[in-house]
Amino acid sequence: MAAPAFDSSRAYKAWEVNGKFFGDGRKVALLEYVYSHPELEQMRGDPKRICQAIDAFGRTQTGLINIGESKGAVVCDLIAQCRPSTMLELGGYVGYSAILFGDALRRAGGQRYFSVEKSPLFAAVAASLIDLAGLRDAVRVVVGTGAEGIRRLHDEGMLGPQLGMAFFDHHKPSYTADLKLCERLGLIGKGTVLVADNMIIPGNPEYAGYVRASVAEKRERDKGEQEKGNSDLQYASRSVTSYEPSGQEDAIEITECLGTAS
Repeated sequence: MAAPAFDSSRAYKAWEVNGKFFGDGRKVALLEYVYSHPELEQMRGDPKRICQAIDAFGRTQTGLINIGESKGAVVCDLIAQCRPSTMLELGGYVGYSAILFGDALRRAGGQRYFSVEKSPLFAAVAASLIDLAGLRDAVRVVVGTGAEGIRRLHDEGMLGPQLGMAFFDHHKPSYTADLKLCERLGLIGKGTVLVADNMIIPGNPEYAGYVRASVAEKRERDKGEQEKGNSDLQYASRSVTSYEPSGQEDAIEITECLGTAS
């Protein structure tokens, strides 16, 4: 599926600064930028304007690794179409996607959005911006790895009996393992929609191969795996081309669970 042309005037600055993508204070600088904004009071409770402020920081101050407007619009349209009740995000970063998708979920009639982020600092920045956007009651931030967050939320009964939608945007090698964990816990069933970011930059052939494999292929692969998923689940998967906020071409993988093979 071809993506509309990218507007280069809206591109973020480079992600890499002096050899770093994070750990250089840009997350705190973002928070200070937003909270010192001259229109802060008008922005309170407005998710769209908070995302616009984050975008403005990325374009004028320092690049950020958010999903951005282009790919974000694809996922928001999907949320409006599928109307999930519960959505799980793995990889919250500074809260941009949680604000964008949490708002879309709420407008589609959904109940709760869970954002799992490994870094306590990133999670704190995200929680502050989510609160500023007026989404405190709709979006919950959980600190931990993807697997830790899944298990914790499952044990609390927050994700079941079945996820409506899951968004993978964390440690790329963990996509497949964390999907298999969700499968083992019974969180994936007919109608569950999976969205995986960064399928070109940097790419994730293992994950793409898993969600595109037939049931027979997955059963064969599982024979040599220690951590198995539910190989009986059938998926229909497609790639959607879009752009990083930097303007680089990327793709997201959109996968629907069709149920269990008979």
